[in-house]
Parts: sequence; C-alpha cells; structure tokens
Amino acid sequence: MRSVLTGVVLPAVLVVGSVGGAAAYTAVTVGDADRTVPTSVWAEPAKEAANDPAAEAWRGQASTPLGKLLLPVPDGFRLGPDIGEHGNDVELNAQQAIAVMKEWGSGLSGKNRREYEKRVNRLGLRGIALRSYATEFAERGGVYEDDVVVTIELTRVKDKTRVREAYEVQTGLAKMLKLSKGPKITGHRNSACFLVEQDKRAKGEGPGEDERLGGMQCFAYDAEVLVSVEAQGTAASFDENAVADLVQEQLDHIASPGEYV
Repeated sequence: MRSVLTGVVLPAVLVVGSVGGAAAYTAVTVGDADRTVPTSVWAEPAKEAANDPAAEAWRGQASTPLGKLLLPVPDGFRLGPDIGEHGNDVELNAQQAIAVMKEWGSGLSGKNRREYEKRVNRLGLRGIALRSYATEFAERGGVYEDDVVVTIELTRVKDKTRVREAYEVQTGLAKMLKLSKGPKITGHRNSACFLVEQDKRAKGEGPGEDERLGGMQCFAYDAEVLVSVEAQGTAASFDENAVADLVQEQLDHIASPGEYV
C-alpha cells in the first residue's frame, strides 16, 4: 500500500453495502477480535517456501480467470468481513451478478428504480468476483482495531460495448443519488469516484464518542470487466486519495495481473 487510509480507529467498522444498497450500511463489530498480540501494519511479510500454496492464502483466492484479476490482499490488510450473505472472497454466477448489481439501486424508488433494474437486465452480465479487505489491527491508544474496510467487485460483462454501458449505468446511479465527485484515478481515464457522507455514526466507546461516517465509491472498466470499489471509514479522517491509490492498484493489476507484488 502507498499510504494509510485513515488516522483513527473505528470501534465498529461500517461498510457501504454494495450487496445491501448504495446508501445502506452494515455494522461489523470487531469486539471479539484478539487484541493481545500487536500487528505491525508496515512489517515485512514473513518469507515462505516459494512453492507452498498455503503461504499466500491470506492474499485471497486466485483459482479462476476472474478471481485472478482481483487485487491480492496488500500488506497491511487482511480479508475483511462478509459481503452480505456471500462471504468475504467469492465468485458468483450470472444471475447472482445481476442480483448484486440491482442492489446498488436500492436507494432509488418507484420509476427510477424500475428503469435502473431494466438497464441492468440488458447488460449481459456473465459473473462477478467479490472480495473485502480490512486494515490489519493497528495500535491506537493501546487498542488494536480496524481502521477501514474496502470492498472490490469485478463483474464480467458480455462484450466491450456492454461494459461501457454498465459503467455508465453505475456512474449515472451515483449522479442520480447526488454523490459528490471524488479524486481521479491516475493512469485510468475510464474511471470515476464519488464521495459518500452519511449522517449515520459509528458507535464510540463512551458518551459523545460517536463519529460521523464517510466513504467513497469508485467505478471503472477494462476490456470486459466492470470494477466497483467501496471504502468506509470515519468522515473526519477518511483519506480519499489513499483509496484512489488502492483503486489504481486494482486497475493496474487487471492490466498486468502477473506483475503484482
């Protein structure tokens, strides 16, 4: 990773719910985590035998063509919480991919939502790979907790014409929901990011310690793959430029999947 994503901890990480609606949040409590053993976010990874498949299992699955395009879990991160009912590192079929994309429109109502779902049905989705990422437990005030959660979805689309349309559907949805523009992704012009600020708050440890939530959604496409990224942290310290760096890493990995380190 090029930089840390947030500067404070979340007693409860709240994730923008791509499988629960564009404006919905799912609480992920980390209270049961083992906080007795410190984890250094910037420590060098332990050297393992080069031909031991289990040595890299923590970076995520890479057993299918689409799964191989997902960004391996970077140093300083671990696999995150489950994405809806689907787990934290999974590949789904075409019908499930359609259902996942339709959930993005749950913030719409009436005619707008029906029109959005009709457009999704026409996109020719072939499948989707999903992975969530959480920062390693980092020490803040003697407590080890998550800072941020990121979800990445790669959707295989029928052809290059349809993938461009899918990108326009998703960015159009963000504009319809009146989300503010986020930072640009360096080196990838077929991309767009949007800032998400909610009035919901993460529950703090004591009275008056709740914090407002913020986050970012990014969309991009490369060849026949639509990329959707969501990140969530506290609004006061959320670093959208660091999230943009992570999106850039994902897009670079799609372009050259064998070169990721």
